[in-house]
Amino acid sequence: MKQYEVAVIAGDGIGPEVMAEGLSILQTVEKLHGGLSFATRSYEWNCSYYLQHGRMMPADGLEQLRDHDVILLGAIGAPSVPDHVSVWELILPIRRAFQQYVNLRPAKLLKGLDSPLRYKGHEELDFVIVRENTEGEYSNMGGRLHSGTPYELAVQNNVFTRFGIERIVRYAMGLAESMGRKRVTAATKSNGINYSMPFWDEVVRDVHKEYPEVDLSLCHIDALAAYFISRPESFDVVVASNLFGDILTDLGAAIVGGLGLAPSGNINPEREYPSMFEPIHGSAPDIAGKNIANPIATIWSISMMMNHLGYRDLGKLILDAIEDVLVEGKVRTPDIGGRATTQELGNAINEKLLAHA
Repeated sequence: MKQYEVAVIAGDGIGPEVMAEGLSILQTVEKLHGGLSFATRSYEWNCSYYLQHGRMMPADGLEQLRDHDVILLGAIGAPSVPDHVSVWELILPIRRAFQQYVNLRPAKLLKGLDSPLRYKGHEELDFVIVRENTEGEYSNMGGRLHSGTPYELAVQNNVFTRFGIERIVRYAMGLAESMGRKRVTAATKSNGINYSMPFWDEVVRDVHKEYPEVDLSLCHIDALAAYFISRPESFDVVVASNLFGDILTDLGAAIVGGLGLAPSGNINPEREYPSMFEPIHGSAPDIAGKNIANPIATIWSISMMMNHLGYRDLGKLILDAIEDVLVEGKVRTPDIGGRATTQELGNAINEKLLAHA
């Protein structure tokens, strides 16, 4: 029996609602694979915890998470706590301490759904975005001066290292080779950002020399955003810095149906630390408690977790079950044109998963 230790941070808003459906899927996976089990441990770290304790997690929170194999995150954020506090004191420390330098987000139109890009179909909307996850524009360097005066100013430093760029680009190149789809597009803005982006471009080209079979193109971020809309079929793997990747992945989610359908993995490829899997939709406080949140992004994130753990057959079974339910079209949450509850959609996917066994 192979047992995996899974840390569960359900979080805020709709996080606990969608997490419940994800954990139900894990239980079904255990039934399908008799030699596999998941020991889950929940951590009640969220904005409510912050309001009680003045911090998003305990001082030894990272140590508590370190020995787990993987982390499942529901969603973080609430109107009562500024976003720059909730994100910078929970999500970003986990990503950085555990060297989860790959943020992996598929932009794939699932069967049974139509894209808002009515002129594009399933074959044209299927690519992967690899976002650098630990440095770049979200580096914790800078400060404010002369606060509360007419001379007040703020400085935010972007940090790009050769080491950081090389490892994210190598991951993207290797992913393209493994997918058998050998186009890599690197996002840049070297015509306007005159130090960090030319450096990014140079390192991207240097790494590309190690992958002669991969076709590389560098594309300015503004043009790239436009091409996501006008010609998404031209992409296989897109690699981008932290900020550019953040923007592009939300756009990628929008063109395949919305944030409620978008999974992600924060990956430590070397497996020295736990990787973390989460939906990208946020805590959605406006619908929290209404039992209408779409659990697909969470369930798809668990499919990605299975792939990461080496059970690609189980990852595919989960994704197939999601698509089967969508193709039938009988059980859908309001965001995708139905009236089903969160649990009803989760149950329907679970039933399909069992039927595939």
